[in-house]
Amino acid sequence: MTDLHTHEAATGTGDRSRPRAVLPALCATQITSWGIVYYAFPVLLPHLTAATGWSTSSATAAFSAALLISAVAAIPVGRILDRRGPRAVMTCGSVLAVASVLAIAAAPNLYAFTAAWLLAGVSMAATFYQPAFAALTRWWGPDRIRALTIVTLAGGLASTVFAPLTALLADQLSWRTTYAVLAAILAGITIPAHALALRAPWPPGPPAPPAAPTSGCAPIARSRPFLLLALAFTFSGFAMYAVVFGLVSLLTERGAAPTTAAWALGLGGVGQTLGRTLYASLARRTGVTTRTTVLIAAGGATTAGLALVPGPIPLLILLAVLAGVVRGNLTLLHATAVTDRWGTADYGRLSALLTAPATVTAALAPWAGATMAGWLGGYDGLFLVLTMGSALAAILALSSGRRTQRR
Repeated sequence: MTDLHTHEAATGTGDRSRPRAVLPALCATQITSWGIVYYAFPVLLPHLTAATGWSTSSATAAFSAALLISAVAAIPVGRILDRRGPRAVMTCGSVLAVASVLAIAAAPNLYAFTAAWLLAGVSMAATFYQPAFAALTRWWGPDRIRALTIVTLAGGLASTVFAPLTALLADQLSWRTTYAVLAAILAGITIPAHALALRAPWPPGPPAPPAAPTSGCAPIARSRPFLLLALAFTFSGFAMYAVVFGLVSLLTERGAAPTTAAWALGLGGVGQTLGRTLYASLARRTGVTTRTTVLIAAGGATTAGLALVPGPIPLLILLAVLAGVVRGNLTLLHATAVTDRWGTADYGRLSALLTAPATVTAALAPWAGATMAGWLGGYDGLFLVLTMGSALAAILALSSGRRTQRR
């Protein structure tokens, strides 16, 4: 027992060594960062295109470019997190986020607007879920699922809080002034929270067993299970985000009013929060490969339902909520994918490598989904194709379970 307590004190996994302010701080900063840097954009998009004359596709391309930059930047950010911890990364990321939002608000032309979004992409890599997950994984150790669940439950409320707030501000102010107000909120919450709450010593990562055949980050990242899992997350992620961005259009094609379709999207966010409350129980009852395969397949099933069920609208809204429940579980599945298979050593870098392709496809999903819907004659055809993508992802996830090495 003494050895166990000594180990917990050294690694930061014991209750006494966990910085108490981290959980509430990260809950607040994830809601605020996601709500302002990510979810405010689709709300303000019609306002900014109407005011500037920029095309919707051009403005959306700038936003997608930010997500691509985020995927690339996440890899060096993950390396820094493993070595130095989250305080400097997330504090600097918050400062950059505020600066980029202000630059977006002040952009005199589309080129400056795009450049500001590229800066925002770097800030996303330093402030969104991945650095928060790295912090909780190292500090909470074996109890990380509870901590991750709490933070993602809060993060799931980002759209619930900031989409209506952004819409309310945009009704009274210009889109530029709205972004400036949001930047002030972002600065007031995220910068001090990250700077003050993440000051605890960064515990060392556990050493890899000497006999582990895949010890070290590079051999794991090149292994067959890792590559198959990355492919599974890529196909699944594309389908998931294309569904999110295509849901409103699908429902309006089926006769729903735009406001009703928007509420369906918002209720999907509530479904995400509900789904995250169920993940810990699912994790206790299933193996990692089974859990991954079942959740990806369930996502495909809800997409198929949305594609094939013509109505009524309340039934489609129920399917949208169920799709949100699956998305909520998939967020936690991604957060624990590395530790469940390979342990906590090099978590930041491995997690960034694992999710980078999925982040890239998520960035392309809004544009690619709309383009594919045009080719396929509507969003029902798109959702059927996305169902097939999820099915392929489930097969890849099942295949990835062979010869996985923990450390």
